[in-house]
Amino acid sequence: QVQLVQSGGGLAQPGGSLTLTCSASGFTFRTFPMRWYRRAPGKDREMVAHISPPGTTTRYADSVKGRFTISRDDAINMVYLQMNNLKPEDTATYYCNAYHQDYWGQGTQVTVSS
Repeated sequence: QVQLVQSGGGLAQPGGSLTLTCSASGFTFRTFPMRWYRRAPGKDREMVAHISPPGTTTRYADSVKGRFTISRDDAINMVYLQMNNLKPEDTATYYCNAYHQDYWGQGTQVTVSS
């Protein structure tokens, strides 16, 4: 049974930091590229970050480039999203995803507000 279980997120002030984690099981994690997406109220889903195995290739949305970092640990089937210098426009529900698969985390709310 495929599972992507997210943790982290919550409330941060502008300029603050948060880390999201995603624990994968039920599939050969180390062979799959992984992504983080987000959906803000009233907006389309947006791809935030992408990482290919084994982690040497990454891509980011222009809106988060230089502030967010995606990483993975294939030894423990984890993918991370380090979010720095957060802005109010980063407020959204964030989802981890196995690229090209219908494998999704449960979603984690990130709210950036003073």
